[in-house]
Amino acid sequence: MDIKGKIIQKMEPVGGVSKAGNQWKKQEYVLETLDSYPKKVKFDFFGDRADQYVFEVGDIITLSYDIESREFNGRWYTDIRGFKAVKEDPNMVAAAAPYPPAAGEAAPAPAPTPDGGMAAPAPAPMDNTFDQGGVPDDLPF
Repeated sequence: MDIKGKIIQKMEPVGGVSKAGNQWKKQEYVLETLDSYPKKVKFDFFGDRADQYVFEVGDIITLSYDIESREFNGRWYTDIRGFKAVKEDPNMVAAAAPYPPAAGEAAPAPAPTPDGGMAAPAPAPMDNTFDQGGVPDDLPF
C-alpha cells in the first residue's frame, strides 16, 4: 500500500539488543496526508531501513508500507512499517494537486468540446459564511 504526505514529526531513533543477542534499530515518523481533510499517520522504518531512509520535518514523501498487528498479554498492537519511500519534489506536488480557487479568484476557463463548442462553465464557488445576526457561537470548537 502507498500513501503520500508531509513529514510533520521525526522521533528519536530507538535501538537495543534482542533476546537472541541481535542489534536492532527503529526510526519513527509522523506523516500528514495532503488530502482536503488531512490525516496523521505514525509509521516506522525498522532495521537497515532506518538508516537507508532518513527524512526531515517538511519532506514530502510517498511511502510504501505494510500493516501488521500482534497480540501481547491479551492486547493487540498495530504497526505501520515502511519498506520503501521516495522523497517528492515539493514544487511538483503543488503543481499536480492544485486546490480549488479561493473566493474572489477566477475559475479556469471552460474547455472546448470535441464539436468545437464550449463546455458549460464551472459553477461559481459557494459562499459558506453564515450570518447569525450577532448571536455569539456557543459551539465548543
